[in-house]
Amino acid sequence: MYNTADAATWELVNPDITPLAGWQALNEDVGGRHSWLIEYYKRCRAGEIIIGRELKTTLESLIQDIFCRSDVYRFDLTEAHKRIKFIETEIKHFESPFAGKPFILAINQKAIAEAIFGFYVYDPETSDGGRWARRFQEIFLLVARKNGKTPFVAALVLAEWFCGDAGQKVMCASNDYDQAGLIFDCINAFREESRAVSKVTHKNIKGIFFGNPKQRKKTGKFSAQNKGAIKKMSAKSGAKEGRNLKLVIVDEVHEMKDSSTVLPLQTSVSTQDEPLYFEITTEGIVRDGYLDDRLSKARKALKGESDTDASRWLIWLYTQDSEAEIWNDPSSWTKSNPLLGIAKKRSYLQAKVETARHSGTDRAFILAKDFNIKQLSSNAWLEEKYIVCDATFDLADFTGCWCICGVDLAETNDLCACTFLFMKPNDPVKYLHTMYFVTEVKAGDGQSTDSPTNPEKKDYRQWEAEGLCRIVKDNVIDDAIVAEYIWEIYEKFGIRPYVVGYDEWHAREFAKRIVKRFGQNVPVKIRMTPETLNVPTRNIEEDLRARLINYQNNAICRWNFRNTAIRYDRNGFVMPTKIVGYIGNKIDGTMSKTIAYAALRGCKSAFMAKIGG
Repeated sequence: MYNTADAATWELVNPDITPLAGWQALNEDVGGRHSWLIEYYKRCRAGEIIIGRELKTTLESLIQDIFCRSDVYRFDLTEAHKRIKFIETEIKHFESPFAGKPFILAINQKAIAEAIFGFYVYDPETSDGGRWARRFQEIFLLVARKNGKTPFVAALVLAEWFCGDAGQKVMCASNDYDQAGLIFDCINAFREESRAVSKVTHKNIKGIFFGNPKQRKKTGKFSAQNKGAIKKMSAKSGAKEGRNLKLVIVDEVHEMKDSSTVLPLQTSVSTQDEPLYFEITTEGIVRDGYLDDRLSKARKALKGESDTDASRWLIWLYTQDSEAEIWNDPSSWTKSNPLLGIAKKRSYLQAKVETARHSGTDRAFILAKDFNIKQLSSNAWLEEKYIVCDATFDLADFTGCWCICGVDLAETNDLCACTFLFMKPNDPVKYLHTMYFVTEVKAGDGQSTDSPTNPEKKDYRQWEAEGLCRIVKDNVIDDAIVAEYIWEIYEKFGIRPYVVGYDEWHAREFAKRIVKRFGQNVPVKIRMTPETLNVPTRNIEEDLRARLINYQNNAICRWNFRNTAIRYDRNGFVMPTKIVGYIGNKIDGTMSKTIAYAALRGCKSAFMAKIGG
């Protein structure tokens, strides 16, 4: 809790904003109406509701706009409360566990609604020659997942479409059509649940419109005479230009790599007097994408460092102040999860935190999606204590045995790796033997590790002497060399591959050679996608943590593990990737092991039966 007697505890990102003195005595009534925004501010100031510094800055600025800058901004709750009342009386939830219940807004949601619809600024450029118009034209809402952002904004949009001016055209947009459909379908479900709204509207494949075939009244705002519409589009849709929209909702902007989707939509509302452009999202895992740029600009605006006028941009960020507080202070979780205990269960979040404590594979995704802490691919996947493995074995120990092979091939002078995976009956350990291949050009003369062809600065000649890699006398590692190594091991030890997993990209000759040596069903294509490699990647981490991998204490394997980060897709599926920022971060050994695990996963029952397990 914050010490209400000490103004210094109300930490602000923007040092130019002085915390409002005498805030306890602020009147919560505005024009005879109770202000939820002012109450929310006071409860946050008192420490009753815990929020992060960035939201404190927004609230402090809004409250000072009400009480200290009334000559610039007007704060009138009439339109805001009309929309709040519409939501709470006409909209019902449609999903379990709240299906059929009225949509009662939480205090933070009412505060946002009042901020959007309550502030006015004099605009001399309105179509009627100048008047007090709605101040905020852009709304940026960042909140952790499962905090009701989609239904909340859907409810706001439906309320505005119904309570606002006639002829409002609304667009629901996102990175793909399915995601755009989430908020559109939410709006439509709310429409269907309301007898009053469904009675005067209809939906078809093009969108949602006013008017109803059963409706007697043919004129007026709530008839087909009102040409307002709600539609959806994705980043992949064509014809983004030329629209004249009043409301735009862009959902999950964290998935967008650039601004190609949003710029036409921002332009499409530019002719309106009181447009509303919503961007709603959680933190993302796309590096240097649109969200990174947008957050950078938003944070500059909060600090008063923006080089453009941000006075009509409502920035509402539910963010943590540090990663450390997530692990040490559960009461801080409400900073990024305002509906914790309402829409999001504490037990669920507690379980996620415990998972993140013990899983490098899951940590970054959970911190980004449940706490809005950006996790870059520069973060290492595995902790050093799990990488180090002193156990070893001799390849001759598996003479005459079956194995699974995983191969990460190289096209040019990159490192190349081939992993043999062995298992024993009634033994949970996986025994991994990996051979690496590198070109002579890359290896250099063994005397200098500062060659431009060896940016990782590793002594491959020494590793060759230790039997960890082979130096190929060419500037290209031919697929046949790796295939012949697998045949060499078979001839020397009688070790036969049950399957050989390989990346199908540029590997036709390799597959042909394996078929020739071992049979038609031995080579198995492994797709290099998060969907395919998600489980194998997680299994490798679990086995390393449990000391169930013996990789012969191979120095190159250890180096490759240290170089590995994790790449996520939108569903939380993962696959290995290089740590960003250094060209010498080779992970070929990690990839060959992941491919071997993926190949094993596809035939584990048959393989275990083959080895007698």
